[in-house]
Amino acid sequence: MYAIIEDSGTQMRVEEGQTFQVDTRDAEAGSTLTFDRVLLVGDEKGARVGTPLVDGATVTAEVLGPAKGPKLEVFKLRRRKNSRTHRGHRQHYLDVRVTRIDA
Repeated sequence: MYAIIEDSGTQMRVEEGQTFQVDTRDAEAGSTLTFDRVLLVGDEKGARVGTPLVDGATVTAEVLGPAKGPKLEVFKLRRRKNSRTHRGHRQHYLDVRVTRIDA
């Protein structure tokens, strides 16, 4: 069974046992998160598509802990002007594992 959920403006296809990253929030490792914005639930028999959400469908996930995304480096150089700008960014995420999909 799989589901398409929406969290913080991002749509993700998830299955039971799958690990994925969501935007950081206040949650301790070992706690559970419930995603109630389920757009589609599907299995071998077919799919239930919501208009825009599937009624009564939820996805429950266990929080594994914080994580960091890849490093991004922005370097601007204006040649012959002695002007350089160097900036970096690294996004913080939360690793979660899907434990149950209720249709």
